[in-house]
Amino acid sequence: MRRFVHGVAEWGVARPRRPSRTAGVTMAGFRVGDLHALRMVPHPAVTLLLDFGAGTSVVDCGAGRRQRGCLVAGPGFGSGGTARARGENVECVQVRLSPVVARAVLGVSPAELDGDLVVLDDLWGRDVPRIRERLSEAASWPERFALTEALLARRRECGPPVDPEVAWAWRRIVAGHGVLRIDGLADEVGWSRKRLWSRFRSQLGLAPKRAAKLVRFDEAAHRLVAGEPAAAVAAGTGYADQSHLHRDVMAFTGTTPAAVAGETFLAVDDLAWARPGTPAATSANPDQERRSGRPNLTGNAGRDGRPDLAGNAGRAGWLGWPAEDH
Repeated sequence: MRRFVHGVAEWGVARPRRPSRTAGVTMAGFRVGDLHALRMVPHPAVTLLLDFGAGTSVVDCGAGRRQRGCLVAGPGFGSGGTARARGENVECVQVRLSPVVARAVLGVSPAELDGDLVVLDDLWGRDVPRIRERLSEAASWPERFALTEALLARRRECGPPVDPEVAWAWRRIVAGHGVLRIDGLADEVGWSRKRLWSRFRSQLGLAPKRAAKLVRFDEAAHRLVAGEPAAAVAAGTGYADQSHLHRDVMAFTGTTPAAVAGETFLAVDDLAWARPGTPAATSANPDQERRSGRPNLTGNAGRDGRPDLAGNAGRAGWLGWPAEDH
């Protein structure tokens, strides 16, 4: 477990030694003695929070609503800057699910989350207390990650995949960092715009335009945290100008680009998560998708320039991460 210090925040952070065998899944472990009001910044993934410790954790969702325990949040949760997490002696495994695999893993479409936060018990029922117990009894973080990996893999195998055309459209949005001609996606997959927009929204929980906007914001936010000036970030991430970036950041976080640059929620990413597009962020078992018929998530095109909806994923690299302690 690595130590993360950012301002007054001091956390223990663990990361798996190798990528997930399930494409579209990443995870990290957190141990926080005193979690101050942490602004939850919107992210283009479904977030699964498996809380197993003896401490307390609460998420204030805004408008007086509070949730605690094991939780799941739809893509873009926290928009407007109203969501805050806090607690004492928090221990959890946090999973980020690509919207492409989230429906199979959760058993419901991300659209049913409607970008909000839901108690996991409402989706998985009596399985949740057993999951918490097993994670709590595990002797180490590698063991907890292995348990979580097995759970997610079983659920995905039993759950319904999204349409290959929908997966392709999502893949194109992510590969383009949210900067591409959205109307052209339907032509690329050979569907009508109405059909693609409807399937995309119902299966992934976001309209294509909203998805692109969220992916672009995420790229910009991490570049701000890395210390790039706002003007350079705006120019490098496809915004019309710095004012355009400012409006988007305010809409997603309720604060300014300068304030977002100091957000703990984002600063921990380099330690806790593999960034999209790196070898560690890809599936460690590329043949799994070919056998299952699920869509290729790597964004390769066929020889004729049309989307390769069956696709072949590239080989994933190792994290090279040192062994975690208990």
